[in-house]
Amino acid sequence: MTWYALQHKPAQGDRALTHLQNQDIACFYPKITVEKIKAGKRTKKLEPLFPGYLFVNLEQTDPMWAKLRSTRGVLRIVGFANKPAPISDDVIQHIKASLESVAEQGGIKPGQAVQLNEGPFEGINAIFQSYDGEARAIVLISFMQKKQKLRVPVAAIKT
Repeated sequence: MTWYALQHKPAQGDRALTHLQNQDIACFYPKITVEKIKAGKRTKKLEPLFPGYLFVNLEQTDPMWAKLRSTRGVLRIVGFANKPAPISDDVIQHIKASLESVAEQGGIKPGQAVQLNEGPFEGINAIFQSYDGEARAIVLISFMQKKQKLRVPVAAIKT
């Protein structure tokens, strides 16, 4: 079986996925967790890795091809010269492996030891507390025998 890309209608990726799976078609709709700032608060949201597209695994001779375009949420089959464009299994496996490694990383966690690598406190060890907007972070440093909160650019932090 070979992988192919389908374009779904705007904001209907989950709907297309559900209806394709109801027809017993093997699908892959990669999503990642994205942090966004909304109304001054950092929120996490699950978003498609390839907005507007999902992947199906079918044989060229499968009778399901006729039903794909009429499936709710599906816009078209991605292809060239009126033929579906196959996608290598290696590419799909690489995407799956990359998604797993991104999920494992997950950014800097509160309480994690970091080092400041620029500015007046360069070279000082700190403890990460939280993010302060998109570009800044709050860290704790030991300064004058006391723990001090410090707001620094995220780029100045080295894990």
